[in-house]
Amino acid sequence: MTTTRVMAGLALAAASALALAGCASGDSGDSGSADGGKQKLSIGISQLVQHPALDAATEGFKKAFIDAGYVDGDTVNFDVQNANGEQSTAVTIAQSFASQDLDMVLAVATPAAQAAAQAITNIPVLFTAVTDAESAELVDSNEKPGGNITGTSDAAPIGDQLDLLQQIVPDAKVVGIVYSSGEVNSEVQVKAAEAAADERGMTIKSQTVTTANDIAQAAAALGDVDAIYVPTDNTVVSGISALVQYAEGKQIPIIGAEAGTVEGGAIATLGIDYEKLGHQTGEMALKILENDGDPATMPVEVSKEFSYVVNPGAAERMGVTIPEDILDKAETVE
Repeated sequence: MTTTRVMAGLALAAASALALAGCASGDSGDSGSADGGKQKLSIGISQLVQHPALDAATEGFKKAFIDAGYVDGDTVNFDVQNANGEQSTAVTIAQSFASQDLDMVLAVATPAAQAAAQAITNIPVLFTAVTDAESAELVDSNEKPGGNITGTSDAAPIGDQLDLLQQIVPDAKVVGIVYSSGEVNSEVQVKAAEAAADERGMTIKSQTVTTANDIAQAAAALGDVDAIYVPTDNTVVSGISALVQYAEGKQIPIIGAEAGTVEGGAIATLGIDYEKLGHQTGEMALKILENDGDPATMPVEVSKEFSYVVNPGAAERMGVTIPEDILDKAETVE
């Protein structure tokens, strides 16, 4: 905004008119100072599907801007679009963002990021809740992304999570995984789980789904398993109630890769705080938008901390007991 200054020596009538105008523009100037002189930003956000983890990542990203002094709806406008789990819709959202005058795009989850990377090449794109950006062909490498896209990984500590599973289900030898065949991030996690399970004397049995409607059938197809592990699979997490219902009926304990799964009925996790991960992504965005950071040279960042989350009610319904030492250091979901 600009401030009109009233110049001396003008005719009285003109001076009066200008004084009124100067007063009005002075009010606008006060409004401008209230936002700390921040530039106005327009940011598109493409979220693959609505579930607690991705919702939290989006909110954390937005909060980073508010914490930095931006005013939502004034100095920063977020256009949040949800693809409802449909890759074709994620592509349409990305193409729409590419045609708009935006300063940046955030893509939440791997398929949304892949769509954005294909469609948007002239402005920075950040991603979050992506397990392996290299495997998803989003970056040249995690250390040197090489293009207009970088972000944060939600790679889970899968070995530690299987250790947690063994603490809760000591006799577990066969662990089932249901995951989406259309999510590269899930394929990466299943391979990591197979390797980690082998080191711990366990075996992984897996079944794939195309949509959330397939979850119950896929769970039944696992057959005889001692426990179920749920990776950060957007399709399965969005339909977690079907998996929980099956597991409770069969008394099969479920361990999740993140807190939203535990809130949805899994027993426990040692997982990522997605709001903090989103906030971390927002801090990267601010480096780009305010300090001329270059996505091409900004390494993909990983979560800085993990925490235990437990659901004692779910444990009771699935016929197991959470050890006291885990309960003592965990956040509890009622």
